Parts: sequence; C-alpha cells; structure tokens
Amino acid sequence: MAAAAAALGGLGLLRARLRLAAAAAATSAALGRTGLRAPSVRGGAAAALPSSGRSYGSQAKEEEELRVRYLDDEHKGIVVLGLNRSHAKNALSKNLVKMMSKAVDALKSDKKVRTVIFRSEVPGIFCAGADLKERAKMHSSEVSSFVSRARATINELGGTQRLPRTIGVSLAKELIFSARIVDGEEAKSIGLISHVVEQNEAGDAAYRRALALAREFLPQGPVAMRVAKLAINQGMEVDLVTGLAIEEACYAQTIPTKDRIEGLLAFKEKRPPRYKGE
Repeated sequence: MAAAAAALGGLGLLRARLRLAAAAAATSAALGRTGLRAPSVRGGAAAALPSSGRSYGSQAKEEEELRVRYLDDEHKGIVVLGLNRSHAKNALSKNLVKMMSKAVDALKSDKKVRTVIFRSEVPGIFCAGADLKERAKMHSSEVSSFVSRARATINELGGTQRLPRTIGVSLAKELIFSARIVDGEEAKSIGLISHVVEQNEAGDAAYRRALALAREFLPQGPVAMRVAKLAINQGMEVDLVTGLAIEEACYAQTIPTKDRIEGLLAFKEKRPPRYKGE
C-alpha cells in the first residue's frame, strides 16, 4: 500500500496520449464569471508571462492562428496553446485543426512537457465551434476526414457520447436537443466544468486559475500520472471489477520504475520527491 501511495500519489501529467490539461475560460456576460474544467477549455485573453514561442501556422495570414508558448522559471514544463483566429471567433478551420494536430504531436514526444493549457487569446471568446463558412464550401467527402482529424486532436469532441457520461442521459438530451447555451454557474452546477472564477480586469481569470492548477501537477510523478489517467479513462467504460483489474495492470507498470523507488525514498527521508519520468 505504501508503494502504491508513493507511485500513484504522484500526479504529473501527459506523455502517452496527450490530454488537454487545463483551460482558460470565456467571460459569462450575464454573471461576469468564467467557467473552467481541468481537461478542456473555455477561452480568455492573452497573458504576459516569460516564455518562448513556436508557430505551427502554415497558412496563417495576418496573425498566427495558433500560438505555442513554452513557459519558463516556476512554470517550466507548462506549454500554452493559444487559439488566435479573432476574425472568426477562433472557429475550427481545416488549417487550425492541422496546426493543432501538428503541435500536439510534437508535444507528445517532448519529455520536458508536463502540462498543457489550451486557451483563447481572443478577448471574450474561446471557440465558436466548427468554421461553418468553410464547412459550407467543403465537399461531402471532406467533412468526415475533417471531423476525424479534429476528434483525434481534441479528446473532448464527441458530444453525444461524452456529454451523457458526464452529466447524465436526460440532461444531455435536453442540452443537445435544445442547443441551449449555459453560463459558467450552470455549467459547474451540472458537473460540466470543475471551477468557476470571478473575472479580473485583465480578462484572464480562468487562465490564471488553470495556470495555478497546472503548477500543482508539475512536482508530481509523470509515470504515475500516465498510468493513473489510463486507468481512469479505460475504467470509466467498463464495470467495477474490470476497472479494478485495469488499475492493477496499470500499477504493475510503475513497479520497475525509478520514480517508484524515488517516491519511497522521499517518503522515508521526509523530503519532496524528485521524479524524472523514468
């Protein structure tokens, strides 16, 4: 049990299959509040933080449609992917999805990356959804491949399947059938998002909350986080007995790792562990 606590108690993030770790949320006009869910995102404005940037835009015209920032200092290990299609309210175009896919693929193989934040750099909006103006010009044969690529890049797509699993079948049907827009407070009350924060003068309160959450992940064990995430994701799709077997199999993967030994030593020596993802 002590070994399990030491290994699985370390929450790092990322690697195997990249998940969108935290988010920056769009302002709710009615309440002046923002909603934030750890694994996905809801808009916000750009923040001035020490960082280095990389562009994956191959066809961006007057602006970089996707800004990639590798943060430094106490935020080292956090990467911010910023949506920046202001003229289209960050609607997902073929080019933007292509850039996102390329950026995510690069991050998957970067062992220095511990947490990824998806956010908007356009004030007052996160993402308007698919670029319907572009979609109207697509040939029917293009639509399926576009949707498949977008779903492979953004794990949270697939509303008819994911939403009922999150908020229940009845409420999911209500929201999908009515296409009703919910604000941050309601989204939190039904379990759609994890946090609601008061907006600040800079308009980036949700991003700041996401950044604080990401900092909590940084000291933790990336190996343990990888298998814990796998156990959670796969376990939610099966019965409890099968889920416990999945958990056991995932924990077995941590046994031969250096990080597990480091966790045990740190506990014995009463010091913070120094995980390396090995």
